[in-house]
Amino acid sequence: MRCVTVEYAGRERPGVLDGADVILLPQADLVAVIEDGIGAVGNERVPLADVTLRAPLRRFRRDILCTGWNYWDHFEESKGKRDGQDVDRPEHPTFFTKGPDVVIGPYDEIAYDPAISAKWDYEAELALVIGKTGRSIPVAEALDHVWGYTLANDISQRDLQRAHGGQWLKGKSIDQTMPLGPWIVTADELGDPQDVQLQCLLNGEVMQDASTKQMAYDVATLVSELSFGMTLRPGDLLLTGTPAGIGNAREPQVFLKEGDEVITRSDKLGELRNTLVYRELS
Repeated sequence: MRCVTVEYAGRERPGVLDGADVILLPQADLVAVIEDGIGAVGNERVPLADVTLRAPLRRFRRDILCTGWNYWDHFEESKGKRDGQDVDRPEHPTFFTKGPDVVIGPYDEIAYDPAISAKWDYEAELALVIGKTGRSIPVAEALDHVWGYTLANDISQRDLQRAHGGQWLKGKSIDQTMPLGPWIVTADELGDPQDVQLQCLLNGEVMQDASTKQMAYDVATLVSELSFGMTLRPGDLLLTGTPAGIGNAREPQVFLKEGDEVITRSDKLGELRNTLVYRELS
């Protein structure tokens, strides 16, 4: 199934895509759907053309969970370009978090304020949604805890990322900057999460193009290691890292600016299409 959050008749509602229609669900949001199950799908059906797609997840119990350096080609392309913060290849997945106010919808405008940063960058990523509570989950059971998958673009401010002791929270948490969606594809429909093609286009030019087969640590390992001693709960969102091609690592460097269009797309997960528009954030 492909599950969505839509705005219809002045309300946000969770739903399921069915061809050119959306079947609206009675639950308050998709987190409730994840917790309670979809159950019997009702008859409240509206054309997709008559609704506005919002970010599929709108309620978060914690910060957004993220993975860094999860494609070795991306790790290697940035060597010498981390402003003195280079490290050796990590022996375990690298995790960090983003504030939840970053989330915007699949076609919403990305807030852009040059007073915040001079180095705005793109990062196309596969994201997953936890569907079952667990702690210290074995690798062999980890995918059973994943409810579904979606797309995200971890828009980053590289100078802020470097300015705060090498900790990434600040340079990844600017409001209204992370597109998410356009829907969540349930795990049973997606199949193998290590067989997803990701692309990021900037103003029509392909900047990133890779398969999740290239991940340094696969999805099951990420879920298992993240959950070690730490409870994961239904509705938790985990970004799984970005492949090579980021703007900061290019020669010359390529940073985002007002008016740029960023497209994040996948063969199995759809497409995000977002434009950077000035907002006063400082």
